[in-house]
Amino acid sequence: MQQSNSRQIEQLLAKYSESHLNPTNELIHFVCVPVIVFSFLGLIWAVHPLAALAATILSLIYYMTLSVPFAFGMLAMSGTMLWILSQLPQHLMWQISLGIFVIAWIGQFIGHKIEGKKPSFFEDIRFLLIGPLFVLSFLYRRLHIAY
Repeated sequence: MQQSNSRQIEQLLAKYSESHLNPTNELIHFVCVPVIVFSFLGLIWAVHPLAALAATILSLIYYMTLSVPFAFGMLAMSGTMLWILSQLPQHLMWQISLGIFVIAWIGQFIGHKIEGKKPSFFEDIRFLLIGPLFVLSFLYRRLHIAY
């Protein structure tokens, strides 16, 4: 069963990588993808902090089905982001998050213009959740962490 899941994550990352080969686009993604995750959580947090926690838990359940090591990495990243969100001025949360979200997505589309390929999520909505794993995979490979 684990072998099947490993192949699935490898297939998803390989497919995602096809539209992220340009080094400039990759660099933009390394910055913008975590920022989008942060700002998206912030937008949900602005509705209610427990909603952001629930969204995080649901994404972690999905990540667990793909790769336990990735799920733990995303737990660390999401937990840090939720803690930072708890420290921000709550009355400005949606404005801060929306501004960051829009700027980061502009960066993403600039990266894809440079790449000359449309974003992966236009083909498969799951790639919105795979993007953070794509970024994390570079760190894992550098640290020799199997995923």
